[in-house]
Amino acid sequence: MKSVVVPVYNSRDTLQLLVERIETVLGSVPGGFELVLVDDGSGDGSFEEIKRLAARHPVVRGYRLSRNFGHQAALTIGLQESRGEMIAIIDDDLQDPPELLPVFFAELSKDSDVVYGIRRNRKEGWVKRLLFSAFYRLLSKLSHVDIPRDTGDFCAMRKQVRDAMVKLYDANPFLRGFRAWVGFRQKGVEYERSAREAGQSGYTMSKYVRLAVTGILMFSNLPLRLATYMGLIAASLSLLYALALVGYWLVADFDVPGFLTIIVLITFLGGVQLVSIGVIGEYVGRLLENSRRWPVAIIRETTMEPRA
Repeated sequence: MKSVVVPVYNSRDTLQLLVERIETVLGSVPGGFELVLVDDGSGDGSFEEIKRLAARHPVVRGYRLSRNFGHQAALTIGLQESRGEMIAIIDDDLQDPPELLPVFFAELSKDSDVVYGIRRNRKEGWVKRLLFSAFYRLLSKLSHVDIPRDTGDFCAMRKQVRDAMVKLYDANPFLRGFRAWVGFRQKGVEYERSAREAGQSGYTMSKYVRLAVTGILMFSNLPLRLATYMGLIAASLSLLYALALVGYWLVADFDVPGFLTIIVLITFLGGVQLVSIGVIGEYVGRLLENSRRWPVAIIRETTMEPRA
């Protein structure tokens, strides 16, 4: 059996079309399939629509989280609850074409353990495209794991890979990074990304920034090294400035500098210190969150049976 995991957030108007398109392309796959819809605390009645679809389509299994935990948390719950030997991930906005799912599963049936989509073209504005491109290239340079560029969570994997990924506990999961870290035989498939079918994206720019920071801090220690390097540079510049003042005092009449130089130096050194403390604080904060071992999300109800 195949599983298709879909995180849902305020997508009531597109859910029926999503289910119909997935049923159309996967209706004849050997062994059948299940569609796991995880409602991430939607406020537009998405879970009521999921329940209606589950009553009409036996392949649909719905989960409702107790609040909005975030896209990556919803995906993690979907992976944990999936039962297929092959598991695919696709978003609810239909920007990633369901028609590519049979291609993914066919590649898994050959010699791949993971098949992921590579976005050949995006329909967002040029500012977002520029930021996305910059992020993936920065992450590729900083990370000690080879995370493919221009990829998202749209993928399919074998159950063995899914089992390895859900073992990687993190309070702020970054699944495309987990997918790369666990290894196995991976293959990319290029595709044309469509515009949203309806509504607005639940991913605001601040959420994108948080996800980017999570990916960088999770897979790179370079920010900590940069804080050290900045401190060394600041100390070196201060020492050179002090030596220059002493040299000037030895060869010429010494003129006491004004307050501007002092203010600039204090501001520069203070900024370096605050940036360094901030970087360390980000790592410490994530260590604290992980030390609690709280679940990434809580399931409030499902379309199958009441939960205690």
